[in-house]
Amino acid sequence: MSELSVRDFYDELAHDYHLVFRDWDASMAYQAEVLGGLVRQSLGAGPHTVLDCSCGIGTQAVGMALAGHQVVGSDLSPVAATRAAAEVAARGGRLPAAAADMRQLPFKDASFDVVLCADNSLSHLLSGPDLRAALLGMRRVLRDDGLLVITVRDYAEARRTRPTATPPQVSETRDGQVITFQLWHWHEDGERYDLEHFQLIPAQNTWDVRVRRCACWALTPPQLAKFVAEAGFTDITWHSAASSGYYQPVLTASSGKSGEAGGHGAGPAR
Repeated sequence: MSELSVRDFYDELAHDYHLVFRDWDASMAYQAEVLGGLVRQSLGAGPHTVLDCSCGIGTQAVGMALAGHQVVGSDLSPVAATRAAAEVAARGGRLPAAAADMRQLPFKDASFDVVLCADNSLSHLLSGPDLRAALLGMRRVLRDDGLLVITVRDYAEARRTRPTATPPQVSETRDGQVITFQLWHWHEDGERYDLEHFQLIPAQNTWDVRVRRCACWALTPPQLAKFVAEAGFTDITWHSAASSGYYQPVLTASSGKSGEAGGHGAGPAR
């Protein structure tokens, strides 16, 4: 899939993305608590300067900003980035946000304490060169010994079983229940798949069916850790859902630029 199709996917989904969650505000608060805890473990209490380089409509950035961190958001989708800034403002906070490709981050070197790339966003980079470009850019904008935080799907089992769909998620709205699910169409390489994202919106005794399409690379934890290490990060650590309380595996790593040394600790998520 082209980068334009990914941008179109999230431009079109931006108005409805919160419907993926049973309770978006509760999810934002929970995610900020867990991710903020991982940041505190590595960097101390803060507040910290944070770049959310795949901010979407603000699912992580809103909570982090309201927790007191100085957050900047960027996203390939200008529609999503605009909504993220508006959502923070509506809650009394501030979030400078811009449309930007994570492979070409428009920020100065060593600008941030933390770079966050959540919600499986890295999976939209379908080639090694694109993934390397993004990770090198994230390291460039981190200060010495800054923290990289990535959350991804656990694809180890999916690569073996090749599921064709995700379980439906149901959210309650004033107009009724909204149902969200995905269909996965695997490529012959067994690593990439085309994703069809379905939302069923109640509409006068029937359903308004909204379908968006893009492609993903189902990177396993060892694969992703290898790319992160090759980009120069150190102290690479996987935090399983059981250990962190987060709904996806989380990878943390140090930019390590002050020492340029240290173990890579790159093992699969438990």
